[in-house]
Amino acid sequence: MSVALVTGATGQDGSYLVDRLLAEGLEVHGLVRREDLVDPRPDGLVVHELDLDSPPHLLAGLVERVGPDELYHLGGLSSVARSWEDPLHATRVNGLASLALMDAARRLQEQRGREVRVLQASSAEIFGEPEVSPQDERTAIRPVSPYGAAKAFAHHAAGVERSRGLFTVSLILYNHESPRRPPTFVTRKITSTVAAISAGRGERLRLGNLDARRDWGWAPDYVDAMVRALRHDEPGDYVVATGAARSVRDFVAAAFGHVGIADWEGLVEVDPALFRPADPSLLVGDATRARERLGWSPTVPFAGIVARMVDAETARP
Repeated sequence: MSVALVTGATGQDGSYLVDRLLAEGLEVHGLVRREDLVDPRPDGLVVHELDLDSPPHLLAGLVERVGPDELYHLGGLSSVARSWEDPLHATRVNGLASLALMDAARRLQEQRGREVRVLQASSAEIFGEPEVSPQDERTAIRPVSPYGAAKAFAHHAAGVERSRGLFTVSLILYNHESPRRPPTFVTRKITSTVAAISAGRGERLRLGNLDARRDWGWAPDYVDAMVRALRHDEPGDYVVATGAARSVRDFVAAAFGHVGIADWEGLVEVDPALFRPADPSLLVGDATRARERLGWSPTVPFAGIVARMVDAETARP
């Protein structure tokens, strides 16, 4: 039986990935912070309580004990805004911890003489304020936030470890959403507030930059890309995106439109305090390589993503 180790196993992507790997019959281990433990846990998931901010030898020890054939590194700080509050923490958990896990996987591979495959979940934030649109795997890496800088370090580290014989894949993930997205993210904030307003339990939606444009996809589709990339014949880097940019304003309009509210502008308040110190104006990806080499393509359109998220909010107790 193949063994998989998933960091961030209770996060949006991690939870979908754990569900899939368990359904495939793998022995699945999840690295989870104590504060992120959830019940009920997926039946069959072996949980390991450990923070990615732990000393590298503890992370390496976990990899050695679990002995994974597949290591999906999805954990870490997921908020760009929070990385500005504590950039050193963002660097440790999104950058240094990634290198520690990859280095441990390579050493395990050397010890047992059997391949270990590692997936690094990178981010479109590594491109910062790109000069070209759409972006692909050849676009210059010029992050403009601590989050992006840490992810860029991990992305480059994956390339270095690949040159040393480790099967490493770095997926440059653009924004991807689902009802499992944490409520601190702007998309869940939008869908939960719109659902509350529609039900008469809310009055206004407070947001920052409505003009920021993002390439939004469906999270389970992006998890599918992860599995395809890690099990491909050759390792490499892949942009995973839909290729279509939408603004936050578009997301708001789609959410209100789904509940039948056309005249929504008066229900939204723009709060300058919610603007990021540096917010890329346009991030949209070209996933041609993933489409041609992995046979991957998105399956849920933008309007469908928003509708599914609003419906999930409406159904919550």
